[in-house]
Amino acid sequence: MNLSGKRVLLGISGGIAAYKTPHLVRALLKQGAEVRVVMTAAAQRFVTPYTLEVLSRRPVYTDLFAPSEEFPVVHVGLAQWAEVVVLAPATAHLLARLANGLADDLLTTLMLGCTAPVLAAPSMEEHMLEHPLTQEHLQRLAGLGYQWIEAEAGELASGAVGRGRMAEPEAIAAQVEQHFAAGLDLAGMKVLVTAGPTLEDLDPVRFIGNRSSGKMGYALAARAHRRGARVWLVSGPTALTPPAGVELVAVRSTLQMQAAVEAVYPQVDAAILAAAVADYRPAQVAPQKLKRGTGNLVVELVENPDISAGLGRAKQAHQLLIGFAMETEDGLARAREKLQRKNCDLVVLNDLREEGAGFAVDTNIVTLVDPRGGAQRLPKMSKHQVADHILDWVVGHRPAAR
Repeated sequence: MNLSGKRVLLGISGGIAAYKTPHLVRALLKQGAEVRVVMTAAAQRFVTPYTLEVLSRRPVYTDLFAPSEEFPVVHVGLAQWAEVVVLAPATAHLLARLANGLADDLLTTLMLGCTAPVLAAPSMEEHMLEHPLTQEHLQRLAGLGYQWIEAEAGELASGAVGRGRMAEPEAIAAQVEQHFAAGLDLAGMKVLVTAGPTLEDLDPVRFIGNRSSGKMGYALAARAHRRGARVWLVSGPTALTPPAGVELVAVRSTLQMQAAVEAVYPQVDAAILAAAVADYRPAQVAPQKLKRGTGNLVVELVENPDISAGLGRAKQAHQLLIGFAMETEDGLARAREKLQRKNCDLVVLNDLREEGAGFAVDTNIVTLVDPRGGAQRLPKMSKHQVADHILDWVVGHRPAAR
């Protein structure tokens, strides 16, 4: 595929990586795209509008109030014109303004009125990227459907070595091409996603839980919706903003999740069970807060129902069932056993011991295990990218594709 006739809006903010954007414009044009460029004031300190005007063969937009021959109201016209928005570089400052809904220049104003998909290429020093506020902004924007062109590791502007380099122009152009190639390949499908932990109460104050943040499940729900599916997200308690456009069913306990999942499951084409479900719950929940001073406390636990196994028994010929296996030992063998025992069509295996995988991080390292003996190991990537790989598998294994 090429980008012939595709309308790409390139938003450039003020980071050193802006020097790469002339190469990005050329790469997009070479693929046949139409490109309009919007620059912040700080971006113009790194690369001149004239350079980008020459390369894009179009005026470069920098001023919210400047007249435009192309658009009567420039920020409205640009927002409606774009088929996809590429933010490169996406600095910490730009991400913070977008995450908080600010509209104090042309780029941020048009973004509030733009309904096109957004591909953002973060660029900043590693400590800025890892700062809790930046991570919060990334998560909030991901909940709005933003897709990430992951920052690379290497030498940074300061001379330090770490993660935070903007992806190379060719990689960004390739992801734009991939975006259009994917299109709405899940259109017409109904997808159930589970996410987050389940919490089992001991008393009105305390509970048994786990460290699941819900990030993997929320990424799956966001990407499935973006690719055209109708999505039900059954989620345990998390601090995440639900992705726009999905149907959220909020639950707390395993029994509540089971009831919600079984109510939705008969009408879906695929169920992706990314939740970290508690295997056990207290046999009794104390009506009042348990007090100290009575010696050791013994809590009797009873086994919770196995939600995925129940769905496996009820699965119809047109349905796909995808389970997750988080293991700390003998991962592949356990994933294969779970695949058979629960009648899953795919098990997504990850190892909690691997750096960059598991709970509360934005990346994951997974292996896709299928009933035919396949075990496709993916390199470390963002959870949104992992979600796309899983959804690619769904596309290829729908009954119509078999």
